[in-house]
Amino acid sequence: MLDANRSGTATAAPPAAAEELPLVLPAPVNFAARCTRVLLSPWSRLALLVALLAAAGASVLLFEPQRLMTRGWPPQIEGTTAVVIFAVAYGLITVAFVPRPFLNLAAGALFGSALGMGAAMAGTLLGAWLSFALGRMLGQEALRPLLRGRLLKAADHQFSRHGFRSMLAVRLFPGVPFWAANYAAAVSRMRYAPYLLATGLGSIPNVAAYVVAGARASTPTSPVFLISVAAIVIPAVAGAVVAWRKRHHLRAK
Repeated sequence: MLDANRSGTATAAPPAAAEELPLVLPAPVNFAARCTRVLLSPWSRLALLVALLAAAGASVLLFEPQRLMTRGWPPQIEGTTAVVIFAVAYGLITVAFVPRPFLNLAAGALFGSALGMGAAMAGTLLGAWLSFALGRMLGQEALRPLLRGRLLKAADHQFSRHGFRSMLAVRLFPGVPFWAANYAAAVSRMRYAPYLLATGLGSIPNVAAYVVAGARASTPTSPVFLISVAAIVIPAVAGAVVAWRKRHHLRAK
């Protein structure tokens, strides 16, 4: 727009001042959001897993479940209730690294072959599921970046790519601790269904052998007891031989 000054010449009006743009600042992250982010971080969840396992282990040391073998089941709890309580306790304490052979022997000694087998298998599946779920939710994200050695990478590859058959082999051939296989599978990319199916099928022979041995422990010279002991020893030796022969194959990967 032109304005006329006193000399009669037209001059251009000064341009209008540019409109100031509002300065957008990032919204401050409140304290609760920061705390939630820290608590849900992979390492915080791993620390929670370690704390839970330590508490479970301390509880086992405090209550001494091995006393069942010497003192028997409490007389006020009997029948189906006793079997269910034993199966739940079996599942919970296997999360805390209690050896399953002892629990399987106890199942046979307390409930006999049939009921003992049912209680031990139910406890096996419950303990496997609990360990896998805890490891998957609380430990997988933090531990997977630590799988750097060739042996660890080879084991992770086997579990992730060939989950069912790898877990079935681990369960059929004793030697690998139950809890170690559970948490190794949880850190891998194995799915729940093949893991639980392989655990159930692969655990039957070993669990049956220990339960029958526990049920017939009072007659150690009976054929049934001797067969059950052989069913424990032979797979253990076979598993050791297979592991020895496979060690070069795993290291080469």
